[in-house]
Amino acid sequence: MIEELVRKNIRNLKPYTSARDMYNEGILLDANENSFGSVIDSEAEGLNRYPDPLQISMRKTLGDYLGVSYWKIFFGVGSDEIIDLLIRIFCNPGKDSVIIPEPTYGMYKVAAEINDVKIETVYFNNNFNIDVDSIIHKCNTKTKIIFLCSPNNPTGNLLSKECIKALLQDTNPIIVVDEAYIDFAGEQDSCIDLIGKFPKLVILRTFSKAWGLAGIRLGYCIADEALISYLFKIKAPYNISTLTRNAFHKAMLKIKLKDRTITKIIFEKQFVLDELKMIKGIEKVFDSDANFLLIKLPNAAIIQSKLADLGVIIRDRSTQSNLENCLRITIGTREQNLKLLELLPRVIAEKVKK
Repeated sequence: MIEELVRKNIRNLKPYTSARDMYNEGILLDANENSFGSVIDSEAEGLNRYPDPLQISMRKTLGDYLGVSYWKIFFGVGSDEIIDLLIRIFCNPGKDSVIIPEPTYGMYKVAAEINDVKIETVYFNNNFNIDVDSIIHKCNTKTKIIFLCSPNNPTGNLLSKECIKALLQDTNPIIVVDEAYIDFAGEQDSCIDLIGKFPKLVILRTFSKAWGLAGIRLGYCIADEALISYLFKIKAPYNISTLTRNAFHKAMLKIKLKDRTITKIIFEKQFVLDELKMIKGIEKVFDSDANFLLIKLPNAAIIQSKLADLGVIIRDRSTQSNLENCLRITIGTREQNLKLLELLPRVIAEKVKK
């Protein structure tokens, strides 16, 4: 089934074979590396050698943590690389299309546009959840991927798992469920248990949010082994660096710390949500299953700009579909949150007076 959706030239592609695809141990005189070592200190031991292109140690470590076969895991340079690779695997430029419900994360659209792939836009319902009938209506023989973000960015809500299952059962395209924020919602809300039941399902995740590793640019996906094999077929030979790999393995020794941090963020989110609801001038504070809150208030763009002048930076989402006058607030530390809560009412009041 996967093969039927893959572009013909990708099915027939003979991938580049790197030296490290074949050998990772021994006296390595096969890849024109610097055998005398790196110019950096001993903490960087091994940087003179190319990293493992098959990501074996990383995939096995993460697979053990998730309870998933490592054959079903692929690492990318952030989730963004994987989004781009999926479009390149399944979508013929200038011919095929993807479906993107709005409002949502902007990189799905950007990646499609870069690859000259048509975007079919549908809209979430009034609760920012999936309109199954609208998506099914948009699907045709040229539709290759449906992108879904759950919890959704920037609205913060989980998407209905039953609706996702309905789309998996009743449509033909690959369905990508981006779970970048799932750690803040709870593993029970993940679609990971659907892997194996639906070969067209791809789950995206990242180390940028709950793990606090945005700076190393590391994302991953979980999918059917056949689909994973195509990702390895077209990726750059050494897309995950040794420095990134080392940071990943250090992080995997700190799972309890990650879990405690998630608990703190969720606690702070409730505190901020309760405080925001008491601020005069804010029309709505949306519920959130992520590490951010969406609020609606008059003159949102001006409010955001004034806060930025005072050193507090939040995101204006007003230009996105059905998000007029909406701002997105990432949950910070207690000190950072208190500063926001101190300045926001003042800026709103100043705008009202004018």
